[in-house]
This record gives sequence, C-alpha cells and structure tokens, in this order.
Amino acid sequence: MAEEQQLELKPQTGKKKLLIIIVLAVLVLIGGGVGAWLMLAGGDKPAEGEHGAQTEEEKAAEAAAKMALYVVLPRPFVFNVEAKPRYRLVQIKVALMVRGPANEALAKLHTPLVEGALFKVFSMATSEQLARVEGRKKLKTDALVAVKQALHGVADENVVEQVLFTGFVMQ
Repeated sequence: MAEEQQLELKPQTGKKKLLIIIVLAVLVLIGGGVGAWLMLAGGDKPAEGEHGAQTEEEKAAEAAAKMALYVVLPRPFVFNVEAKPRYRLVQIKVALMVRGPANEALAKLHTPLVEGALFKVFSMATSEQLARVEGRKKLKTDALVAVKQALHGVADENVVEQVLFTGFVMQ
C-alpha cells in the first residue's frame, strides 16, 4: 500500500493566545470603568479637606437656620378663671421660640391660629392650677402641644420649639 501519511495535529496556539488577550483586555476595561465610577460618583458632600472646607456663606446660612428667634404675640391673653370666693382675672403675655427665619415667618403668618390654640388651652385652666408653679409649667407644656398640633396642620413641620410666658398676672 501506499505510504501512510501521518497526520500531525498542530496545536492552534495562535487562536488561544488571541482569545486570552481579548478576555484580558475586556477585564481591564471593565475594571477601569468600575474604578472611574467609584472615584467620580462619590457622595453629594465633599469630604473634609476635599475642595476645601465649607464656604463662609454656607456656614452663615447654616447658623442662621439654627438660630433661635422669638415671635412675641401682639396682644396679651386676658381671661377670667373661677375661684372660690370670686372670679380672678388672669393676664398672660406669650412669646414663641422658633429656629430660623423660615419658621419665624410661618409663626407670624399663622398668629391667629396660634392665638386660638392658646385661648383654648388657657380657658381650661383653673385658679388652683395657675396659683402653683407646677400648674403653670403644665400649662406651658399643654400650650406647646396645642400650638404644635395647630401649626402641624398647616405647615407639616415643627415650627415652634417653646412657648414662653413673658408676663403672668393673676388678680
């Protein structure tokens, strides 16, 4: 017979090398993309030392938003409370402590609503309650709760931080 031809299988190393190079290139590109995204997509606020500290304007605006301001209600509350021998006349002057000019504007805008809530609380007070320090403290906390509830209906946020009695007279 004829001479048998020997077939040699040559390894196809050229195609394997090309495939490995392509896979490595894709991995490098993906890794570089992820690294760039992580570096560029940082948080909204720059870290300290990065892009300097806050500017003076930002610090001033932040301080103004936290500043305590006082809204003095224009008229004192005058009402009668029942006492055993006779009725007593009570006069209370009220100021509201708020934080920031936005809350100050809201408190001034809704002054009639605040006055109505305070009259409701003050009308339930008794002479015994008003004669004691603990009773007046409770009246202040009840007034604060009533004002916060009234303003929460129109402002959807806590506007008033404290109700302060700037004048208190009972005769």
